[in-house]
Amino acid sequence: MKIAYIASQVTLPGTPNRRDDAFEHDYMMDALRPAFAARGLTIEDVSWDDPDADWGSYGAAIIGTTWDYWDRQDEFLAALARIEAATPLYNPVDLVRWNIHKTYLRDLEARGARIIPTLWLDKVDAKSAAAAFDTHGSDDLVFKRQVGAGADGQHRLKRGDVVPDMLHPMMVQPFLPSIQSEGEYSFIFIGGDFCHALVKRAVQGDYRIQSKYGGKETPVDPSTDDLSDASAIITMLDEAPLYARVDMVRGDDGRLVLMELEAIEPYLYPVEGPRLGDMIAEAVRKRLETTPA
Repeated sequence: MKIAYIASQVTLPGTPNRRDDAFEHDYMMDALRPAFAARGLTIEDVSWDDPDADWGSYGAAIIGTTWDYWDRQDEFLAALARIEAATPLYNPVDLVRWNIHKTYLRDLEARGARIIPTLWLDKVDAKSAAAAFDTHGSDDLVFKRQVGAGADGQHRLKRGDVVPDMLHPMMVQPFLPSIQSEGEYSFIFIGGDFCHALVKRAVQGDYRIQSKYGGKETPVDPSTDDLSDASAIITMLDEAPLYARVDMVRGDDGRLVLMELEAIEPYLYPVEGPRLGDMIAEAVRKRLETTPA
């Protein structure tokens, strides 16, 4: 049986406009191929917008490195709906629709999640940006797209800085110094079970921890309290997704707070988590066994 690993034109090998961080796609495929093969399955990477893709020929499809969807949101969601109509989709499109807009953080906060104080702005200009500093009582803010990933279109501003053009609805949060002093933690869960954790640190002078900005990752053995805080986020969902990444940062009180729950197309750090491939392949195998024909 073939399984589709849904990628994008900017992450597939051999494409002329391939992203600088697309080596992460290769790492994922290197982890998944032998694990699926050991279970009699073949996994193939295919772009979500490939007009020639025969999604019905796959036994299931896993959303992977679809790292261009944020500027094509409606097209992306429509494509996922078509894929889901043809074959089981992980994670399902209803979860993607909820997770694609970062206002999902408000839902999780209502369910008990500790999040960074957040101001939601449909439009950012000099006046609304100045008001955001007053609202948060902070002189150091981070402006993020409400639909986006990988720090694309993100701005860190100090009070009095010139406000750049921001053409999308934004979320505004106080900058937490621990992102530079300690780093950002990622906890990877497969089928609701903990797989591995790591800390991501930015290069000196930056705060963005993504690899395309020079960020580095280190595996960690999380403390009982930290793992409990991360696991609690997964239990807030109606059901455990096939995969999820919980990104957290240390708050001023020493507890971890949620930055993001990534349930669409997160990189799952297989190099730092050698069990990842087997855990995903086994979780898919079990789900296919219980999926009605």
